[in-house]
Amino acid sequence: MLEIRDLHVNYGAISALHGISLKVEQGKIVTLIGANGAGKTTTLRAISGLVKPRSGAINFQDHNIAGLPAHAIVGRGVAQCPEGRMVFANLTVLENLRMGAYSRRDHGNFAKDFDYVFGIFPRLKEREWQAAGTLSGGEQQMLAIGRALMSKPKLLMLDEPSLGIAPLLVKTIFDKIAEINKELGLTILLVEQNANLALEVSHYGYVLETGRIILEDTATSLRENEDVRAAYLGG
Repeated sequence: MLEIRDLHVNYGAISALHGISLKVEQGKIVTLIGANGAGKTTTLRAISGLVKPRSGAINFQDHNIAGLPAHAIVGRGVAQCPEGRMVFANLTVLENLRMGAYSRRDHGNFAKDFDYVFGIFPRLKEREWQAAGTLSGGEQQMLAIGRALMSKPKLLMLDEPSLGIAPLLVKTIFDKIAEINKELGLTILLVEQNANLALEVSHYGYVLETGRIILEDTATSLRENEDVRAAYLGG
C-alpha cells in the first residue's frame, strides 16, 4: 500500500532523513521505533505533506504523493493522528469528530461511523457534548484517533499515541489500535517510543537512528533481538 524509496528531508541546512526506504503492506500494523530526534515524526510529516522531501519517492497505492499538498493527500485516504493529539479544545467531542469528516461527501454514512467510534471508545459517547479541552489526556487521544477514523482513511498514521497518557490508559489505547486493525482491516503506521507496546501490536517494524533505518524485521524478531532489547526495550 505504501512504499518509501530513498527519502531525504531537510529542515533548512539540517538533514533529518538520510535516504530511508520502507514498506507498509495493506492491512498490517507497521511501527517505527527510535530515540527522540531519530526522524520518526519527520517521516510521518513527509507522508502527510506537512514537509516537502528534498528527494525520494513516497508511493501510496501506486501513486507518488511526495510533495503533494496535505489536503490532497488526505483526499487520497491518508489520515494522521498527530503527536500531542491536537484536538480542537473549544469544540465538543461530537464537533471534533465531525471535523475529521470534513472532506467526505457521503454524509449519509456519518451516523454509522459515529456509532463505530462511540462503540470502540465508549467514554467519548459519555462525553459527546463536553468540550474536548476538558477531557483527560487519554480521552483526548481516543478523540484524536476517532477524529482520524471519521475521514474513512485507507492508511492511519499514529504519532506517539502513548505520550502524556496515564499508564493505566496506555494499554487500553494500544488494545484499541489492535482492535481497529483487526475489525476494519485498516492499515496502520505507528510511531511510538514505548517500543514494547508498539512491537506487541505490530506485524513489522523499522528501527530509525539519526535519520537512517538501521534495522528492520518482523515485530516478533525485533522484540527478541538483543541489540533492540538493550537499546529500546529495557534490556
